[in-house]
Amino acid sequence: MTAPFDKNDDSVVVIIGTGAGGGVLANELAKKGVSVVALEAGGRYLPEDYVNDEWDSFGQLAWLDPRTTSGDWRVAKDFSGLPAWIVKAVGGTTTHWAGASLRFQEHEWKALTSYGEVEGASLLDWPIDAAEMAPWYDLAEKKLGVTRTNGIPGLPGNNNYKVFEAGAKKLGYEKVHTGNMAINSEERDGRMACQQTGFCFQGCKWGAKWSSAYTDIPAGEATGNLEVRERSHVARILHNEAGKVTGVEYFDADGNLQMQKARIVAVAGNSFESPRMLLNSASSMFPDGLANSSGQVGRNYMRHMTGSVYATFEQPVRMWRGTTMAGIIQDEARHDPSRGFVGGYELETLALGLPFMAAFLNPGAWGREFTTALDSYENMAGMWIVGEDMPQEGNGVTLSETKDQYGLPVANVHFDDHPNDIAMRNHAYDRGRAVYDAVGATRTMPTPPYPSTHNLGTNRMSANAQDGVVNKWGQTHDIENLFISDGSQFTTGAAENPTLTIVALAIRQADHIAREMSAQNL
Repeated sequence: MTAPFDKNDDSVVVIIGTGAGGGVLANELAKKGVSVVALEAGGRYLPEDYVNDEWDSFGQLAWLDPRTTSGDWRVAKDFSGLPAWIVKAVGGTTTHWAGASLRFQEHEWKALTSYGEVEGASLLDWPIDAAEMAPWYDLAEKKLGVTRTNGIPGLPGNNNYKVFEAGAKKLGYEKVHTGNMAINSEERDGRMACQQTGFCFQGCKWGAKWSSAYTDIPAGEATGNLEVRERSHVARILHNEAGKVTGVEYFDADGNLQMQKARIVAVAGNSFESPRMLLNSASSMFPDGLANSSGQVGRNYMRHMTGSVYATFEQPVRMWRGTTMAGIIQDEARHDPSRGFVGGYELETLALGLPFMAAFLNPGAWGREFTTALDSYENMAGMWIVGEDMPQEGNGVTLSETKDQYGLPVANVHFDDHPNDIAMRNHAYDRGRAVYDAVGATRTMPTPPYPSTHNLGTNRMSANAQDGVVNKWGQTHDIENLFISDGSQFTTGAAENPTLTIVALAIRQADHIAREMSAQNL
């Protein structure tokens, strides 16, 4: 085993973050013989450590460092210190994710061309397209073991799905199934099949769900080319007089400042932390932050158009049993401006446990209505709405006046809904209610968005340097040996859950980085 690496070893690739982007990039580079040091702000938890209790698990896994929030979104009012529900641990938010793994549709790679100019939106075409991404999606689906691809059967439908499917079919929806899920429907890669116990968001105790925490990271470490330093909180990225990055300063588990030299740095800290690191790395050469000559670092934040619909029935549903999000209606994901908005949305099954129901359902506004809803929890079915939201230059991450435990300015997350988002949400609420009304719901309850889980944009990919932060490889336009490897590089958000695309881009980026390193271009 060659790891651990010396802190003065400037031949290593330093990757910041170990989730869907960073964890996969680390694995792929290590397999190619590249020396990698991965810095992870959180600790390491494996399936035996996960807790099947919503609040205890939230305390164990969630990123609870301070952040501030502004804008007209409901999150700023109700969850001002928690703009996102993401994980601080080895494996990142792949521990918490539900497993939905969908490819972008062809038109979504070219949103500006597909939709035309949308007032108030900063739409841009990606500098890549569906044909270029197809082979990388193939590799990502194989890596994740996505159901309904490569001959892998779909997951079974739980009661929540059966209600959802019956209503969808009555409305004439056709693209209805238990989803393309990165959850084993049969034993695969030495991991067992899904045991249908729920708690997908709390970390899969069976290891049936793909997470870089117990797949890509340990496999990368086994090559001897990857060292993961947990509880290593990055402060800033350093550069030399030539403007190339040279290393990363971070606080170790004891709060001591360390520095790891690097040949290449790849930033994969989610759409809040990645721009925050670039902005906190400002210097006399880069007074506005690293890779920010365009002024686009932190801008164009997207979180998907979301919301939920819950319904109560005469008979028990017990929606919490079984896979949380194995159920999808895709008919509304098309682009059809006759509905009053551009882009489309997916409807996906979702169950929250009672503690989160009480926290996230808007209790202050409901009073008796709310308590009677919780009284009928056994008889409740639920779905989540996820659709393409419009990038807006004013939505994004800036440095807050609030400081974290290390004295670093934290991310302020600003978000205002675009009129297109609101029109789409209202349409989705109507269709979601109709699904449940079609099968005899006694009551339907549309609910506003929760803290964000799909955080996108803020370091977007662009063909022209003035329009974004990175090129088609996730390489920053300004600094050739600095890469962005997470969802912050998304040019637009599409309607689909983003993880599969983050993984596909990371596999593709690893191939590019290894090739450029061996050609001595990097």
